[in-house]
Amino acid sequence: MNESTQVLGVIPARLASTRLARKVLRTIAGRPMLAWVFEAASACPQLDRVLIATDSDEVAELCTHHGWPFQMTSPDLPSGTDRLHAVAQLHDAAIYVNIQGDEPLLKPEHLTALLAPFSDPPVPFEVAVSTLKVLCTPENIPNPNAVKVVTAADHRALYFSRATIPYDRDQSTGDRIAPAPAQYWKHIGLYAYRKNALQQFPTLPHRTLEQTERLEQLRFLENGLSIYVAPTEFDTIGVDTEADLQRVEKILLSR
Repeated sequence: MNESTQVLGVIPARLASTRLARKVLRTIAGRPMLAWVFEAASACPQLDRVLIATDSDEVAELCTHHGWPFQMTSPDLPSGTDRLHAVAQLHDAAIYVNIQGDEPLLKPEHLTALLAPFSDPPVPFEVAVSTLKVLCTPENIPNPNAVKVVTAADHRALYFSRATIPYDRDQSTGDRIAPAPAQYWKHIGLYAYRKNALQQFPTLPHRTLEQTERLEQLRFLENGLSIYVAPTEFDTIGVDTEADLQRVEKILLSR
């Protein structure tokens, strides 16, 4: 096992994506998508180390060329969290951060917000898993590709869904008098885990809600484990399609 690290950032980067082939290697504004993600993660002062977890020799060659640390993992792993768990068997850390390889608009501030609940009081419960939310743009409220999240007053996730939640009954029927219209929050798929929570993930039963929504974070909620949802003011665009890639490129070129 490698030398212990306090906070380890892991970028799962598989090449066999279904909707946009080889997306982590696609060029955006003159650089591979993976370069944008790795650079932003490396700029976060709360991360002690960052490495890329991949099952692709081609991704490994890119990492070697740029001097990015990487770990080869099995191509049979079903999710990014499972890839993170595999890394945790080889690299010891207190907290592991799952940094999606298809988030080229990632900012260091996202990771700072993600990690703050582990150390910044007052947090009303011991945080084992955290993730992020951002106010949903009007066009994303009905969009099933933009996952929504609702939370309790103490920031615990109540539910994640591809549906429009909460359902605003009064707005839909025209009966609204009060209170103010509901706020909608988009989930940003970055996660931080204490090691014991990450170690539990593959052992937890796959239940109905996870399988129905196709959202792996529901596995924690369905098995009684809390997720802290921290707000951020910075939205992202996860690249799943050619149109997403073109939108992101325009934003990065404008910077």
